[in-house]
Amino acid sequence: MSTASQMVIVLDFGAQYSQLIARRVRESKVYCEIMPYDTQISTLKKRAPRAIILSGGPNSVYDEGAPRVDPQLFNMNVPILGICYGMQLLAHVLGGRVAPGTVREYGKTELHVLDNSDFFMDLNKDLTCWMSHGDTVAEMPPGFDILATTDNTPIAAMADKGRRFYGIQFHPEVAHTPWGVEVFKNFLHKICGCSPSWTMGSFVETQIKQIRERVGNAGVICALSGGIDSAVTAVLVHEAIKDQLTCIFVDHGFLRKDEAEKVCRTFRDNYKINLIHIEAQERFLNQLKGISDPEKKRMAIGKEFIKIFEEESKKMKGMAYLAQGTLYPDVIESGTKGSATIKTHHNVGAVLQEEMDLKLLEPLRYLFKDEVRGVAAELGLPSDMIWRQPFPGPGLAIRIIGEVTKERLDILREADAIVGEEIKKAGLYRKVWQAFAVLPTIRSVGVMKDQRTYAYPIVLRAVTSEDAMTADWAKLPYEVLERISSRIMNEVPDINRLVYDISSKPPSTIEWE
Repeated sequence: MSTASQMVIVLDFGAQYSQLIARRVRESKVYCEIMPYDTQISTLKKRAPRAIILSGGPNSVYDEGAPRVDPQLFNMNVPILGICYGMQLLAHVLGGRVAPGTVREYGKTELHVLDNSDFFMDLNKDLTCWMSHGDTVAEMPPGFDILATTDNTPIAAMADKGRRFYGIQFHPEVAHTPWGVEVFKNFLHKICGCSPSWTMGSFVETQIKQIRERVGNAGVICALSGGIDSAVTAVLVHEAIKDQLTCIFVDHGFLRKDEAEKVCRTFRDNYKINLIHIEAQERFLNQLKGISDPEKKRMAIGKEFIKIFEEESKKMKGMAYLAQGTLYPDVIESGTKGSATIKTHHNVGAVLQEEMDLKLLEPLRYLFKDEVRGVAAELGLPSDMIWRQPFPGPGLAIRIIGEVTKERLDILREADAIVGEEIKKAGLYRKVWQAFAVLPTIRSVGVMKDQRTYAYPIVLRAVTSEDAMTADWAKLPYEVLERISSRIMNEVPDINRLVYDISSKPPSTIEWE
C-alpha cells in the first residue's frame, strides 16, 4: 500500500472505465486507488482520502439490489465526484429523483456549460463529451445547482458547492472526452486542494526506502523474465538492497530472437545484478509433447517453471522474500466478482511463495503499465526495454496454434523477428500496442521457384490500444505489409503465405491463445 501523503479513492460500482478514472487522477499527479463500492466507512476514514470519486456502473439506482453506499459516506466532510451512475446515486441518496431518460444518450454529445467558475474553469462553454446512459437525474437534491446541460439531458452536471459534492453524467475519463483531464485537474487541484506531487521520481524514492526498511538484511530472489515489469522490479529492489538480491532467469526456449542474450547482458553487465541463467529449453519442450490445448500448455509451462525455480532456490541460503512485478490491473482484476476466465495468466508467484515459504515483495503493486515505464526511465533502463511491447509469459508457445516443436519455434522466431524489424523501420513500434507473428499448424498449397509447395501460413497480428482491455486492429500501411510479407516468404523456410488479422478486442483477444 502506498504511503502517499494525499490520496483519492475511486469507489467502483462495476464500471468498465474505473481503471481509466484512476489513471486520469494519477495523470493529474495525485495518487489514487480503486476500492469496492461496499468498502466499510471505517476503512475509508482510516485511509483519510482527500476526495472520493463514485464510478459509473451498469445498474439503475432505483432497482432492487442496485449497489449502494453507506449514507455516512456523505458525512465524511470530503469532496465527492459522482460520474454517470455515481452522479445518479448521489442524487438518489441525497433526496433527488432519478428516472429513465426520454432519449438514451450514447456516444459523442454536445455539452453546454452554464457555470465555469470552478469545475469547468478555463474551458469553453460548448464542449464535446462522451455519454453512455439511459437513466438521468430528473430532480436535483436540495442544495444543488445545474452546471451543464445537453439537448436531451437538462441536468448533465450539478454541484452542491458548499459541501463540495459534484455530479456529472458524462465520462471525462475516456479519450472521447478530449478535455476530460482538465476537469479532473480542476476538481483535484482547485476544489479538493490536492497538490500535483505524485510523480515517478517520488515513487522511486519512497519505494527504495520502504524496501530497505522491510527487507533489512534478508535475501531476496526475483524471477526475471526480461519483460518490463520484472525488469523494473529487479532494478528497483537492487537499488535498495544491492547484493542481497539474486535474480533467476529461466530460459524456457519460447523467447523471441536473441532475447535471452539481451536479458543477461543488460542485468549482468549494465546493472551488475547477481543473475542465475537457467537454460531449460529441452525440459520445457518435453513437457509440451503432444499438447495442443492452450490452457494445458500454460499449465505445463507454469508447473515446470515452478519445479526449476524451486530447484535453484534450494541451493541458496538466507532468502526470505520473492520479488515479482505484479501491477495494479492484476490486483483490481483478481478482486472482480463473477468474471469469466478468458485465459490463465502466467503468474506463478503465489505458488512459489507458498511452496518455498517466502514473503512476497511487490513494489509495483499499485502502478499501471504506463507508470511502470515512467519508473523504468527514472531508473535508467535502456529505451528498447522500456518500450518493449507486451509479451506473454509462455511466449511463443502460445503463438503456435497446435503442438509446439523445435522446428515450429525456429520458424516462428524468425518470422516474428522480421515483423519487429519492419515495424521499427517504419517508425510504428511505439504507435502500435503489439505487433507479432502467429503460426497456425495448418498447411496450404503455394508456388515457389515454379514448384508446388505445401507449407505453413504466418498470421500477422498488430493492434492499437491504451491498456489492452480493448484493442483495434492497426491500419498498417500497405507498403509495410508488403515488406513484411516479402521478407517472410523469402527468408523463412516452410512459409508460403501471410494473412493479416483484422479483428478487434472484443470479440477477439489480442493473443490467439
